[in-house]
Amino acid sequence: MKYSIIVPVFNRPDEIDELLQSLTCQTLKDFEVIVVEDGSQVDCKNVIEKYSNQLEIKYFYKQNTGPGQSRNYGVERAQGEYVIIIDSDAVAPEGYLQAIDDELRRQPCDAFGGPDAAHDSFTIVQKAISYSMTSFFTTGGIRGGKKQMEKFHPRSFNMGVRREVYQQLGGFSPMRFSKMSLYGEDIDFSIRIFKGGYSCRLFPEAWVWHKRRTDFRKFWKQVYNSGLARINLYKKYPEALKLVHALPAVFTVGVACLLLLCIAGLLFSAFAKEPSTAALGLKLSVLSIAPIILYALLILVDSSIRNRSLIVGLVSVPSSFVQLIGYGIGFLEAWWQRCVLKK
Repeated sequence: MKYSIIVPVFNRPDEIDELLQSLTCQTLKDFEVIVVEDGSQVDCKNVIEKYSNQLEIKYFYKQNTGPGQSRNYGVERAQGEYVIIIDSDAVAPEGYLQAIDDELRRQPCDAFGGPDAAHDSFTIVQKAISYSMTSFFTTGGIRGGKKQMEKFHPRSFNMGVRREVYQQLGGFSPMRFSKMSLYGEDIDFSIRIFKGGYSCRLFPEAWVWHKRRTDFRKFWKQVYNSGLARINLYKKYPEALKLVHALPAVFTVGVACLLLLCIAGLLFSAFAKEPSTAALGLKLSVLSIAPIILYALLILVDSSIRNRSLIVGLVSVPSSFVQLIGYGIGFLEAWWQRCVLKK
């Protein structure tokens, strides 16, 4: 057997159902599926049984330890030459495994990963969030999807590793990199792959549909924790922090400064005694808010074209600001605590 697909799941029977259904349609059939239930209160055992005659599938229930350790648990019970890690909220197109197999035959490697995309069935908010997480204009390109990247760091929603390499590296670390354990552990694993001297590539055609958060509150929490995790990863691997990772923090500070200047200009204009002075205050406000408006228009146009929907484009504007500012605040908070205060 060549491939073992490892899926950790926590209280998501409906999502795992969609993923398993997509795996029954794969054109390449040489794989097994290992589902690890991570201490769920609402388990997916009935869903697994539904696919027992369609897939070579194994199901394990264990106490809650987080997704990283659940993946390790699954890999320990895998038989494939390669283990493929997929999140339970992903859906694989029918050519997914074939695309992986084609790339490995063309140029073998020890680890790999693929990008993600938004499905037509996603909600408007999910499509907007998917845009903000993958767009060049929101630094979403950091997450992958660019062929020219010097080192592609696969993420846990869609990554594969030669099973022997996975075991030699000890799999996902139990270390917490943010206030929630699932953020940063995949980057840590990717870094250890490269530090171990193993080869890792992006497989552009091995993409999955990856469901996003369903509202901006959950999305804020996600990106905020990602910002925290980046600094904590830097403390462990100084070479892992690049200038591009600080761009959301720079954006956050810049937006805050521009808004303060805009407010100051309005106040200056409101309390000015001379018309010329009031006009100067209004001019300051307009010049301050203009870059923010221009950026919002850029997002609106680009997302509307990419998603072929003006509504998705409109929702992508607040989504992009949440993505950048949420990450930026998490990054700045962790930098202040860890690097300045030395906590």
